[in-house]
Amino acid sequence: MKLGAFSISLSVKDLLKSKDFYEKLGFSEMGGSLDNNYLIMKNGTTLIGLFQAMFDGNMLTFNPGWDENAQNLDTFDDVRTIQSHLKENQITLEKEADEKTSGPEHIFLKDPDGNMILIDQHR
Repeated sequence: MKLGAFSISLSVKDLLKSKDFYEKLGFSEMGGSLDNNYLIMKNGTTLIGLFQAMFDGNMLTFNPGWDENAQNLDTFDDVRTIQSHLKENQITLEKEADEKTSGPEHIFLKDPDGNMILIDQHR
């Protein structure tokens, strides 16, 4: 399966404080906005999403159709195809995509240890 760009999405208490911390680790802002309470930070090919008051806990995030620069990939596996594969392999989904639609959609699942995984397709 082609899951696309990978990032860790962190639920932060203070977006500015977290931004400052990750900038000191060599990350720079590549997306999001302070006004919308989230920033996407990048260091090389490593991505971290900082989200204030948007969700509880941290999660692994995959973006089918995007590379690590949020650029469209020529080929990718649609989130609905990924969902079908997961269901065929008895993976329980916390939130399923509407299979009757196309384009942007997302699914949620948890790994065996309860870590949340978001597969979030933007196109």
